[in-house]
Formats: sequence, C-alpha cells, structure tokens
Amino acid sequence: MRLLVVGRLSGQLATAVKMAMAHGAKVSHVERGDQATEQLRRGQGADLLMVDYRVDIAALIAANENERIHVPVVACGVDADATDAANAIRAGAKEFIPLPPEADLIAAVLSAVADDERPMISADPSMKAVLQLADQVARSEASILITGESGVGKEVMARYLHAGSKRSERPFISVNCAAIPDNLLESELFGHEKGAFTGAMARRIGKFEEADGGTLLLDEISEMDVRLQAKLLRAIQERVIDRVGGTRPVSVDIRIIATSNRDLAKSVAEGSFREDLLYRLNVVNLRLPALRERPGDIAVLADHFVKKYAAANGVPVKPISADAKRALVSHRWNGNVRELENAMHRAVLLAVGPEIDVDAIRLPDGQPLSAGAHGAAVHDAGPAGRAAHVADAVTRAHVGQTVAQMEKTLILDTLSHCLGNRTHAANILGISIRTLRNKLNEYADDGTSIPAPQSGVAASGYAAA
Repeated sequence: MRLLVVGRLSGQLATAVKMAMAHGAKVSHVERGDQATEQLRRGQGADLLMVDYRVDIAALIAANENERIHVPVVACGVDADATDAANAIRAGAKEFIPLPPEADLIAAVLSAVADDERPMISADPSMKAVLQLADQVARSEASILITGESGVGKEVMARYLHAGSKRSERPFISVNCAAIPDNLLESELFGHEKGAFTGAMARRIGKFEEADGGTLLLDEISEMDVRLQAKLLRAIQERVIDRVGGTRPVSVDIRIIATSNRDLAKSVAEGSFREDLLYRLNVVNLRLPALRERPGDIAVLADHFVKKYAAANGVPVKPISADAKRALVSHRWNGNVRELENAMHRAVLLAVGPEIDVDAIRLPDGQPLSAGAHGAAVHDAGPAGRAAHVADAVTRAHVGQTVAQMEKTLILDTLSHCLGNRTHAANILGISIRTLRNKLNEYADDGTSIPAPQSGVAASGYAAA
C-alpha cells in the first residue's frame, strides 16, 4: 500500500510512519497540503493520506477533488483532544489516530481505510478451477479480461493477478470507466497538458502514466465511449499515449486487465464496442461464476466477513449457526459476494446470542433472509416452485460430485418431487421429455430405482409416462 504522509515528519509521527512501513506500506512525505495535491496530480499516487490534524484537511480534500483525485484521509496528531479529532472527522478524515501510536491501531486503520487486504477466498471446485487458470497466467504479460455479474469479485481477482505477477512491487491502478463522464475519462486515462481545456491549470498525469511499470485495471470497460476506444487500442498496441493537448507521445510500460459485466461479443455485434479492442483485451478470459453457482464458497466467505467486521466494529467473533449457514447457502444472492458481505456486516451488528442465527441475517430492507423474494416465490409457486427449489438445494449440497453424478441426482430428485410426472420434471430441468426418458432408461439399466409416474415413489423399473 502507498502511504503519503502530510505534515512535519518528526517525533511520534515519524514513529507512526515506521510502524506503517513495518506493515508493508510504501511511504512518501510532504509537509503541506498543496504539496500533497501537486504530488498526486503529477502521478505519484497514494492509496491513503496520513495527515497531521493541524493541516487544513478540508482544503486538502477539496483541492484533490477539484483534480478528480479521491484518496482517503486519516488524521493524526500529538496532544489532540476530542474536539480536534471531531473537527478532523468533520473536515473529511475517515479516522483519527492519536499519537504516540499503537502498532495494532496503525495496522487496523491501514487495513480498514485503504481496504488493501482483500484476499481471494474460495473452497468451491468451480472457483478453484478459475484460480488455477489465474495462477497459470498471472506471471505472463498477457492482457486479461475478467467477466462476470456485478459483485462476483472481479476487482479482487484483478488484484490477485497483480499480486502474482512480475509487476507486484509496482503500482496497481484502477479506473472505473462507468463512474467517470465520457468528457473527463480521456484526461483521467491519458492526462492533460496545462491549458488543454478550460480548467486545465497545470499538467496532469493520467492513470496510464501513474501505472507505469505496474498494472492498469480498466473496470467495466464496456461503458467506454467508442471514440475513446480507438485511442485506448493504440495505447495498448503501441504502449504509447498522448496527453490531451500534448505535442509528443509518452511511452508507458503497463499490463492491462479489464473487467466487464456485459457480453462484449454482443456489444461488438451491436456496434457499441470495437472488435479489434476486444481481441486485444481478451487474450485470456477469466469468467467468475456467480455466487449461486459456487455454493461451496458461501460459508467460507461468510466466516471471513464475520471476522473482518467483528474486528472493524470491536465486537467478539461469533460463530454462524448451522441453521443460518443453511439459509445462506439456499439464498440466491443476486448481488453476489458484495451482497453477502453487506449481509454479514449487518449480522455482526444485529446478532444478540452466542451465535449468529438466521434472524440476525437481514436483507437490505431489514427483512429476515428467509422472508426474501426468493423464499416467497418458493412458497407461492406451488409444486413446480417447490420442486425447482428442492432441485436447486440438492445441487448445492453435493459439491465435489462428478458432472454425471450431479446430473443423475438432480434428475431423480426433481422427478421425485414432481410426484413422478415426467413432463413436469422435464420442464423444470429445461430438457426435452425424450432426453429425460433416455436418461431414466439409462439409470434403470444400471439398477437404479425410478419414481413411478404420478407417485413420487421409487419403482423397481422404469415405466414410460
């Protein structure tokens, strides 16, 4: 993590800096707020600012935001009282660190505020296969496209790739292409020269130059304007950029990782994304499965988030009850890992007993997890909905089986819960009645008992329906 210290570096502040360095932070230092903004504007980036509370924190944050620089601030100081700390927080600081510092407090603040500690946690076979591929390609220089639904952990995967690359000691710079207006994104990526446009009061280094020697993550690349895609393509092909208003090209040495929650091949067909750019980005594709497709990860991720937010909130770590874990696994998690993380953060705060039980795990609107739309749909949809839910739960309960075993279990359990009705079961499974009958004949030939039509009771042989 890159830490920029703002203030006179002496005494207890110097001690705090040494502690931060001991926890892996790379530290640079300036004495004044305007020097900090200037250093950030020149591309000497930071993940966190540690600022003496006597510096004008509000002015520093405002100056950074005028340059579209958003770096979290923690305030610190010797002999500061409660009023000084409160004023620093009101000015925009995320935390206040009293000096002399405590090593544990420094470590906790660095982790919590900069959010630099985001391990890739997985126990599900489908996700482990993705991680195996990621490990294979991490040390290459190939561009990588990470795809998947919102909230599956695409940026976490990008950081994992960077950490495993030959560039791991160099910067990891992320640009959210969806969050920056089109008319500002070019300057954000490539920088600008003084006077390039109204408001360009000084030269600004862009993210390409800031990432020089390291990795540049282009998050949600599908949201980029087609016109800018042409300039991006040249930068990726030639490793040369042009600042807005610049007169000479600037060489950069970076590795590109991009993410998208859209089908880029479809975007190409629609004319909203350049095909040649897709080829450049998609040398290796890592598709992250949705959380509902990797049920083996739900419990381990939930445990991780409980520990994380118990520490962040200063409360004891409580185990997740067996009933709560079953509820977690059966939930659809349309928001994926991000939704699970938020739910467990709430659960840490709401749990009242020795365990985190089902009642503590709440949806964003405050409703219990069991009262969500998914659960309601199961109860209201009649036999078909219950059969689909049971079939889904069965697949979650059998992680580690072969595909053939999973298919057989899913077909037989769905058929059983459809009371042996072949047509009904085929509709739920999304296969033809002929395919279902062929599968059942195959299982019967192997000696498997097959539910008789309209009974739900296993028969010794297969009878056509």
